Amino acid sequence: MSIGTHIDTIKVTVTLTTQGDALLYGHKANRISALNGLVLKQLLFAWHEPSFYGTELEVMQVQNTELILLPAEQVIPFFSELELLSSMEWEWAGHGPEIVQLAPLLATNLEEKRYIPNLSAFLEGKLEWSWDDKDTDAATFATQDGRQAGEAPSQQDEALTEGLKAAFSASVFKRFYSTESEEADLRREFPLLFASDHSTVEGMDEQAWLMAIGWRADTAPFRPMLQLLEPSEEELDWRLRLVLQDKLDQTAITPIRLAGDGSALGSWPASWSSYVQERSTGWLEHLRACLPAEQLAEVSSGSKDLLSAPLSDEAAWQFLTTGSRRLLEAGWQVLLPAWWEAASKKKPRLRAKVKDNAGRGTNRSLFGLDSLVDFDWRIAIGEADLTEEEFAELVARGERLVRFRGQWISLDPALLSQIRKLMASVDRSEGLSFQDVLQLHLLGSDGGSSAEDIAADAADNAARVQLEVELNEHLVKLIGQLGSQSELPPLEPPAGLRAELRAYQRDGYAWLAFLRRFGLGACLADDMGLGKTVQLIAYLLHMKESGGLPDGAPPALIICPTSVLGNWQKEIQRFAPSLGVTLHYGGRRSSGDAFLAQTLQADIVLTSYATATLDQELLQPIQWAAICLDEAQNIKNAQTKQSSAVRGMQAKHRIALTGTPIENRLTELWAIYDFINPGFLGSAAGFQQRFVKAIEIERDEKRMADLQKLVKPFMLRRKKKDPSIQLDLPDKNEMKTYIHLTAEQGALYDQTVNQLMDRMQKLEGIERKGAILAALTQLKQLCDHPVLLTKENSAVEASVKGAAVDTAPDFESLISRSSKLERLLAMVRELREEGERCLVFTQYVGMGQMLQQVLQHELGEPVLYLNGSTSKSGRDRMIEQFQSQTLPPAEQPNVFILSIKAGGVGLNLTAANHVFHFDRWWNPAVENQATDRAYRMGQTRDVQVHKFISLGTLEERIDEMLESKQQLSDTIITSSEGWITELSTDALRDLFTLRNDFAE
Repeated sequence: MSIGTHIDTIKVTVTLTTQGDALLYGHKANRISALNGLVLKQLLFAWHEPSFYGTELEVMQVQNTELILLPAEQVIPFFSELELLSSMEWEWAGHGPEIVQLAPLLATNLEEKRYIPNLSAFLEGKLEWSWDDKDTDAATFATQDGRQAGEAPSQQDEALTEGLKAAFSASVFKRFYSTESEEADLRREFPLLFASDHSTVEGMDEQAWLMAIGWRADTAPFRPMLQLLEPSEEELDWRLRLVLQDKLDQTAITPIRLAGDGSALGSWPASWSSYVQERSTGWLEHLRACLPAEQLAEVSSGSKDLLSAPLSDEAAWQFLTTGSRRLLEAGWQVLLPAWWEAASKKKPRLRAKVKDNAGRGTNRSLFGLDSLVDFDWRIAIGEADLTEEEFAELVARGERLVRFRGQWISLDPALLSQIRKLMASVDRSEGLSFQDVLQLHLLGSDGGSSAEDIAADAADNAARVQLEVELNEHLVKLIGQLGSQSELPPLEPPAGLRAELRAYQRDGYAWLAFLRRFGLGACLADDMGLGKTVQLIAYLLHMKESGGLPDGAPPALIICPTSVLGNWQKEIQRFAPSLGVTLHYGGRRSSGDAFLAQTLQADIVLTSYATATLDQELLQPIQWAAICLDEAQNIKNAQTKQSSAVRGMQAKHRIALTGTPIENRLTELWAIYDFINPGFLGSAAGFQQRFVKAIEIERDEKRMADLQKLVKPFMLRRKKKDPSIQLDLPDKNEMKTYIHLTAEQGALYDQTVNQLMDRMQKLEGIERKGAILAALTQLKQLCDHPVLLTKENSAVEASVKGAAVDTAPDFESLISRSSKLERLLAMVRELREEGERCLVFTQYVGMGQMLQQVLQHELGEPVLYLNGSTSKSGRDRMIEQFQSQTLPPAEQPNVFILSIKAGGVGLNLTAANHVFHFDRWWNPAVENQATDRAYRMGQTRDVQVHKFISLGTLEERIDEMLESKQQLSDTIITSSEGWITELSTDALRDLFTLRNDFAE
């Protein structure tokens, strides 16, 4: 375009900083003063989209001049494209002409990825980039002040060169490594580029460094390697040598020598010579930088090899363990003795080798976890298997590398110390207990033993030294049988058993008898309704028939909840009438010599948990033939007096029956196992640290797997729906019935929440927790019926309490005040019209009494109610009446209301095929137990489970908790009401507050 067509001429002066940023200011041709920065931006960057047409560029005030700052990453793209307003004539000053000329060349380098990392910057701990093009180097110098290539640059030229390099580096980052994923790719492909240790680069030139980090391909037909040579008959010392490995034939190794002047000596293919001569000096400097001075010979010139110095045992050890890794990081290839790779990968192992005669006595009865097992120590280091004597002899030599049976062994002092410490922690005069052997076998190096110092030691050193056990054939068979039920020897049912055992029940009975044979405790944890009772009765009858319950010796002791004492009496009489049973219960129970005389005449003593706690001084001195706990979750709280009393009793064999070995926390499992196999899971504190914290808080899956391995041999758990069980039970259909609160319930609910929130501002500590728990109970009661909270002094309340009244209660009004009660009555009427029976569970005595009164009145038939105050005889009578098929219709109860605590376990109520949970319990395992009163063996109809939930209330939130908790109930459940008291006031408000759209 001719000058005449231009509106104006603008001269732009450009200064490039050493950081690569460009500072620009302009003058119009006919003016002396600089242009306004904003005006220049608008004109110069009118077509520059990356800066949003100049609007994003910063204007700086320097003295009286406004400068535009063009960031380094935009300098080369802008000046290489240089899209300018054609209506203006543009002139360039300062660094401008050079940048305009060089920018397209630099942009081509960027496009074609001709760039390399900068070695000087790397040594300073920075990542910068340089162009990789000789022509660009030449052009850079040729454009500066009209100089020809090769002329010495001025100070201004050096500033321009530094600025161009910085701008180029910034463009590389901007263009190709602007995202985290791209930088991550760069780190993965070239990890040595990001190494923090820069000392390994010492002695390298740029070419060698680029090849070392993998940026530039090595075109030489060989690769240099350092080889460690072990002592031989000809050479008595360890030493290093430099070799060249043919890239096409990696088995071809050519040894060479490095002289003090950097020249290489030796014989190699002629085609290699130019490469060797070009690189040998670099090898020399790099080796001097990477190897300790004592590993290099003192040479200055001549033919003596730099690597001819012999290495001591210590130096060879250091090279194998640390020096070789340092060389690898520096880009060298290292060739080590073949045995070292295997030796360095294999962890040293300390192994307790059980002697052949150990365990032969396992054919005798009551072997026991505390039985001692003779063993010998074996130590495996690399490929060598050492006896204790051989290990001690080698350690005494004080060497790091030892030749043993024709092979080299590395003796790491730190590992040797760990091995000796582990060996010293076991008293050889006593041997290992069978418990130690079992745990070491199950868990390997992480398991330790019941001796907690061994367990902690093994856990601490698991990453270094492995502690193992080698079983003899007798213990291999025994532990194999413990781990797999299919390996157990078959056992015929006792001759006196009056029951046909299902296949899985026969397996369970045989499993109990097998564990008794070896004195090992058992937890029979079958689902509710699978017949744990008959399996235990078969086991006890087998004991009697095989001589395990001799006359005049202590019998077996069964401890169970009070509510099922009668059930046990009847079941034993039904299935094993030959077993003599003594009931130790009630105010007339015997004591002292009379109790002992009565006990020695029986085969089984039957008592309750409460009585066992009261009479622990009477029961604990006796070594029972067996102690069997029914509903063993009753000892789950290890700190209670009841749990402590039961776990402190003596027995030759211990059995726990429970359908829920874990209801809330892992400590419950510990309490049960501390009963069946005392000490097997360590102390309570040790178990808390090792498993509870790791699993419940840290969600450590490996620790969970370890605990499952330890628990499995002593727990037998089958579920109703397991294919192998083949119960052919009908379906269990669970459904939720959502109910709106009445207006009265909603108002009282809001009032209770508001009162609590007001108190939360004033209360602290134990008072705050107490207030929260009290409010929690009130809210749950309100969801059932307002009378539970208002405690009205009326005919209704009196009737509920069973008192005499002058006027009949207004049942219609009573029903209408609770949406739950209305819904329950409607559903019960419907199922009664179909001739079906139901169970109704509630946790509140007042609600149970009200339900009994209302349902009796509305249905016109007897309704049963069982709670904690019901006597044993009363419970037995109620169960018999409800299960009866022969009572006259007017006397036949078809609705059974139960307290979930008193009636949730141990009862067989299969006459019902509907179960109502009128209010919700915190724990799904407890609710399932209650449901299983009807859904168990003997049930022939589908069971319908109805769970009532008041919408918008705490009950709905509880249900959400139960849903998530149910998914963990088969492994670990970790919640209880206690967490609510720790919530903040805002969190409490969110948890308790009624959502008003769900209230009437």
